[in-house]
Amino acid sequence: MKAIQISRFGGPDMLIPTDVAKPLPRPGEVLIRVRAAGVNFFETLQRQDRYGATPVLPMIPGVEIAGTIETLGEGASGFQRGDRVAVPLFAAGIFSGGYAEYVAADAAHVVALPPGLPFETAAALMVQGLTALHLFRQAQPAGKTVLINAAAGGVGSLLVQMAKHAGAKRVIAAASSQDKLALTRDLGADAGVDYTQPNWGVQVQAATGGAGPDIIYESAGGKIAVTSLELLAPSGWIVLFGALNTRDAGLDMSQLQKLISSNQLLAGFSLLPLLTAENVKTDLAMLFGLAERGELTVLSGGSFPLEQAAAAHEALESRRSAGKIVLVP
Repeated sequence: MKAIQISRFGGPDMLIPTDVAKPLPRPGEVLIRVRAAGVNFFETLQRQDRYGATPVLPMIPGVEIAGTIETLGEGASGFQRGDRVAVPLFAAGIFSGGYAEYVAADAAHVVALPPGLPFETAAALMVQGLTALHLFRQAQPAGKTVLINAAAGGVGSLLVQMAKHAGAKRVIAAASSQDKLALTRDLGADAGVDYTQPNWGVQVQAATGGAGPDIIYESAGGKIAVTSLELLAPSGWIVLFGALNTRDAGLDMSQLQKLISSNQLLAGFSLLPLLTAENVKTDLAMLFGLAERGELTVLSGGSFPLEQAAAAHEALESRRSAGKIVLVP
């Protein structure tokens, strides 16, 4: 089968289409013909050996797939050949293997897809969908003024919708272009600011009537994170998540002192410790159902053929794309 393999760390050109052995399902596993594989920013860091743990090379990146069951291993139950399914490999502690034509996975981690849900949408709702859902649960936006940074991204675009549906008082979207902000307004954002502009903090303050946001979902890092902290309302929450840019932040102790004097909360968020076999299946079934019924819009950042994984990484790293990028074997 074809797979995308990394044998040396470096740029997108290190993602090489390679012929590898097609996996055979072991007892309890199913073999899945991959129809869509999600592309995530942390995978670009893995490729450069800039992630938390150095991967063992050669490796096939990819932690979320959707497709059809090809064969069942001995003892695998609950599915049959041809079933449309998704597999959040990361939820099973597997952080490679998805950029391929076939993947063998434990049947216990396989989630059935609704008949009307596209494979690309399912692939977009695993890492980003579960992240947005658990962020929403950690810092609930009902009745609050909310600022969502990177609001046109895979997680941010879902948070905009979840916050609106939950009864947020006001949802302010922050992104890097007017085109991206237009997308967030279509999703329900009440206001939008371009955080590449020097006065973006003033615009946020104006959009909140000078009070500041009660909750900030922050994943951009750097000076954007520092400005966000300055904008936070008294007794507000700022929740940090994702592969934050930690360079050039310039945070000093006086800004941390403001947290104390204003009764504010600076919270970190990590998805994996929150996942269990039970809640992953239940939560994905809910997200898949919402998307199939049109109650949750999943923004597409583009679909690339498997052989163009390098181009997919380039598009993601450029920050020009909105929504979720997927590979289509």
